[in-house]
Order: sequence, then C-alpha cells, then structure tokens
Amino acid sequence: MHQLELPGAGRMPALGLGTWKMGESAGRRSAEVAAVRAAIEMGYRLVDTAEMYGEGGAEEVVGQALAEALRAGDVSREELFVVSKVYPHNASRTVTAKACARSLSRLGLDHVDLYLLHWRGSHPLDATCDALRELVLQGRIRHWGVSNFDTDDMEELAALEGGAECAANQVYYSLAERGPEFSLLPWQRERGIPLMAYSPIDQGALAADAGLQAIARGIGISAAQLALAWLLTQGGVAAIPKAMRKEHLEENLAAAGLRLSPEVLAEIDRLHPAPRRKMPLAMI
Repeated sequence: MHQLELPGAGRMPALGLGTWKMGESAGRRSAEVAAVRAAIEMGYRLVDTAEMYGEGGAEEVVGQALAEALRAGDVSREELFVVSKVYPHNASRTVTAKACARSLSRLGLDHVDLYLLHWRGSHPLDATCDALRELVLQGRIRHWGVSNFDTDDMEELAALEGGAECAANQVYYSLAERGPEFSLLPWQRERGIPLMAYSPIDQGALAADAGLQAIARGIGISAAQLALAWLLTQGGVAAIPKAMRKEHLEENLAAAGLRLSPEVLAEIDRLHPAPRRKMPLAMI
C-alpha cells in the first residue's frame, strides 16, 4: 500500500476504510464488526471514524473489530493507523481532552494515530489547536489535524502558534466534487499536508455513472474502481471509502494498485472537468 508522508514525521496509508453511518443500529452491529475485520484481514491498515458517527457507536464497532483482530494476531497495533474526530462543540481547550478520552475508551486504545477537528465551530481555533497539541505531548494522539477546512481556514490555522503541525485535512473530494483542486489541494501540497478524501465515490453514485462505466469497461475494471484510482493518482491525496460487502472492500483495495494511462486520465477530465474557479467546499 502506498504511504503518504506526514508533516514532521510519520506516514499514513493512501487508502483506508471509512465508517460513517456505522454504529447507528444494534441490529447491524455484528455485520459492521465483520466488515471492519474483513478489511483488516485483506490488508487495510487505515480505519477512519469519529465520535459523531452513531454518537460513538462507530468507534465501538471499530474498537471491537480491532480488539478481535489484535487478539487473533491478524495485525499488530504498530501496523494500524486509526483516525477519529472530535465534535466542534467539544473542541474547547478543556473539553477536547475529555472527548478524546471517551473516544479512546470506545476504541479500546491508548492512543489514536490522527485526531481531527471535525469541522469549525464556536470555540476559538487557537484554543482547539492548543488542546490538540497538548494531547500529542501526553501521548494520547500521535498527530492532529482538521476536517472540512477550506483554504482560508487552513491559512488561518497555519498562522497560529503550532498551526504548522497540522498533519492532515479531511474534505469531500471526488470526481463529482473537484472543488478542492482549485486552491486547497495545491496549498496543502506546497506544505506537505495530505488531503484525506471522504465520500470518494460519492456514496456509491459514481459506480452508476454511465460515462465512467464506459471508460472502465475498456480497461476491465468497475466505474467505482476507476473513480477511486483516479483520486489516488492525485498527489498528496488519501481516500477513505466506506464499504460493507466483501467484494466492494476487495475492489477498493485493488483500485489502490491501478495505474491509469494518460489517455484514460484525459477521458476522465473531459467527462468530469477540473474546476476553473474557486468553489465552496462541499460537505455532507
């Protein structure tokens, strides 16, 4: 699996498993745990979650799956890269640490590898930044970052004391939502800050895109794989598609190893052109 360098030190897998909408139903719990376990057995090493997902339920799903995988010897903790996020209303100078402690308890871990501010809220950004930096010093998180930050937000963050330590920014980025390419992605590339793409297949919608299907058939892959492979050709980008079914997990993992020709990339650009002006950052 290709790895992305993080600012300062450390590396992050370029493809991971998203868990949005997991942990919302007790009836789906065993299937969700099994999906995360299956992903780890296949070779996924990055798992992304958040305290918002199922109000902690997704973290519990991930925690159970990781505990089972670790006990079975399928993976070591050092091989895993676990990401979680703090709610904006919890991201104050004092409450961030309490929120992180609750997430760690649900995950059954003594640290997470990357802890993100889920989106900007009412708490001052400098206070949140200080709280996240303190968690690094305490060893409860290895790296910190943000999510749903546009270029102006990132510039404001970078101007703060310690703001340059931000290790990643997670945003909605896909072939149907190429807005980050205009200014945000170049800004982050220049500073070596990876962009994590959530909903990289538009929650499955790109799998039904007729134009992508036609291109994909010509090279013997699925439209979803094509959309994901295209995203992973963009420098400094990681993707965290959610998948539950084994065949989708396998397809997504295989997409990380695909190499698209210049001709295919040109066809994709004609179908889904790059932005020609600054666009508002998409969010879901």
